[in-house]
Amino acid sequence: MTLSPDAPVAPRRSAVDAGTPRSGAGSDFAELSRRIAAAGLLKRSPGYYTARLAGVAGAYAAGWGAFFVLGDTWWQLAVAAFLALVFGQVALVAHDLAHGQVFRRRRHGEIGGRLFGNLGIGMSYGWWMNKHTRHHAHPNHEELDPDVAPDILVWSAEQARASRGIARLLGGRQALLFFPLLTLEGFNLHVASLRALRSPSVRNRPLEGALLLLHIAALLSALFLVLSPGKAVAFLAVNQCLFGVYLGCTFAPNHKGMPTLTGDQRLDFLRRQVLTSRNVRGGWFTDVMLGGLNYQIEHHLFPGMPTVRLRRARVIVRQYCAELGVRYHETGLIQSYREALTHMHRVGEPLRQRRGV
Repeated sequence: MTLSPDAPVAPRRSAVDAGTPRSGAGSDFAELSRRIAAAGLLKRSPGYYTARLAGVAGAYAAGWGAFFVLGDTWWQLAVAAFLALVFGQVALVAHDLAHGQVFRRRRHGEIGGRLFGNLGIGMSYGWWMNKHTRHHAHPNHEELDPDVAPDILVWSAEQARASRGIARLLGGRQALLFFPLLTLEGFNLHVASLRALRSPSVRNRPLEGALLLLHIAALLSALFLVLSPGKAVAFLAVNQCLFGVYLGCTFAPNHKGMPTLTGDQRLDFLRRQVLTSRNVRGGWFTDVMLGGLNYQIEHHLFPGMPTVRLRRARVIVRQYCAELGVRYHETGLIQSYREALTHMHRVGEPLRQRRGV
């Protein structure tokens, strides 16, 4: 089945129907891997990551430096907004560290991930790593991908029909509530990270917990020692709400509204990653703001590829998918949100019907 690379997202359908291998399972990806390796796109990029990590760390230090220089003033809300953006960039760096894009040795990546994640923004590296690994293995699989598991939001009509509690209450209007709910995502990351310390699946829990508590203690101490209680609470609210919105806007375009898998449906690796992912077109500004996740297809195919090389990989992957007749979906940023919200509205239909709205 061949679809235009810019074709609109169809009403919910199985990804299995979107293409089948032309040869043995895995062989198509093997050929693509050879092309990517021949182009030198899997090589490390130490210069890029030295500059990027230094830039993000510098912005982090500058933000907190401005905080202490300004003192007890409402201008601190501008600092809170700036640091929300920086926190998002820190999260994106932690993402690259988790995928082994930065260092050759896994231990070095884990150290960096905990420093940027746990200590820098209060997000558990171990918890996120476990969750994200399952997502990459089973993208958009309704039973296996934790990113599309029903919780507050539902991602399919079947999930909507089976929903209970707050998901049933909000599901019918979840498209309208999506961006407002993102304001809570920053707080949710902290809560989920602390809860994860009880899970044996998280490695080095004492270290993870110590770094998380150190972040929280340092953050609250700085706010309430420098600012009046009202300004401290306002700073925290602005910072965490904008941080949540930024993270949500970074990750939402990647898979929401794309085909899903259920039950025993299986695809070969290449099609499982390509058909469930969406790329976002844009220039260098989009690349920086989305941390390279706008090349979601290439990232899912080659998660260890340095972010800076994904743009070049896109040309090879897109051409190869055209040769195979595999749909390669790419759209603009605003259109990606429109597709995701349209999907969320559509799958909430059973709940609207139930309420007679």
